[in-house]
Amino acid sequence: MDSASPKHSPKDAQQQLERVEKQIADLESIAGDNAEARRQLRNLHDEVDQLKARVYTTLSPWQRTELARHPNRPYTLDFIEREFTEWSELHGDRRFGDDNALLCGMARFRGDEVLVIGNQKGRDTKQKVQRNFGMANPEGYRKALRCMKLAEKFGRAVITLVDIVGAYPGLGAEERGQGEAIAVNLREMARLRVPIITVITGEGGSGGALATAVADRVFMMENAVYSVISPEGCASIMWRDATKKELAAEAMKITAQDLLSMGIIDGIIAEPQGGAHLDPTAAAKYVADQIARSLSEVKQLTMEAMLEARYQKFRRIAQFYRTSSAGAAD
Repeated sequence: MDSASPKHSPKDAQQQLERVEKQIADLESIAGDNAEARRQLRNLHDEVDQLKARVYTTLSPWQRTELARHPNRPYTLDFIEREFTEWSELHGDRRFGDDNALLCGMARFRGDEVLVIGNQKGRDTKQKVQRNFGMANPEGYRKALRCMKLAEKFGRAVITLVDIVGAYPGLGAEERGQGEAIAVNLREMARLRVPIITVITGEGGSGGALATAVADRVFMMENAVYSVISPEGCASIMWRDATKKELAAEAMKITAQDLLSMGIIDGIIAEPQGGAHLDPTAAAKYVADQIARSLSEVKQLTMEAMLEARYQKFRRIAQFYRTSSAGAAD
């Protein structure tokens, strides 16, 4: 079992653990009523559980990035299917067209009427092409803003689920004003007069993520990442070598644990042992429970207090203070 150490990728470790668990299951089928065999099997189960805990609590930033990108990780529609009802998707930005990469729709969440916005990457090749690999175009961000204004009109809270490597960088997207669309969303979300809760469920990449993440509460799932650029992109710029992605991931401080310590997010949502892809239903419940708690908290604030707190939250990000050796600020 030593081969399933944190030095291996989460995928390798999971495959090795699955092989060991299969061997245990085979042994159980022939152990019968032998008390000693049963005792040894229980010990093996305990060892496997302890090994899982060690493997998945000592992951490197790059290993967490791999989990954040796992092809079976739950996407927006998976969360909607499990924790929302009366989902009704809205389409189009009323300027150019619809964007299949960024979903928007009204739904009911535990008795409350809400607006849900989220990236959808797609599972197979056909879906990935249809969804543009989850990378939104300007019309996606303008659609999201149109729907947020609609939610504001009817007093519905906004819930955003972020899982995007970055806004689509194609020529057409730039011609249609990608940067301007993102900037307008940042401005308008900062003053939207309804509660906004954001969860980074997988990758939170650059302005493409931030354009739907200016919220009263921002959370990350345990194995999600949030950064201004991908580790590969950072490595290509800093060292002219994309293979240094693991070093870049470490230096960039992109994990939920790092970002919570810097005050950039408000909390971490636990995942089932081994990652959300192993139990999407449990993962969706953890996310929904946190959203429900946060919505309840934000709704206690007056409108003025909510908007001021949201403004100050983002003003505080990236403020650093130099201190003397005695601990007093210079």
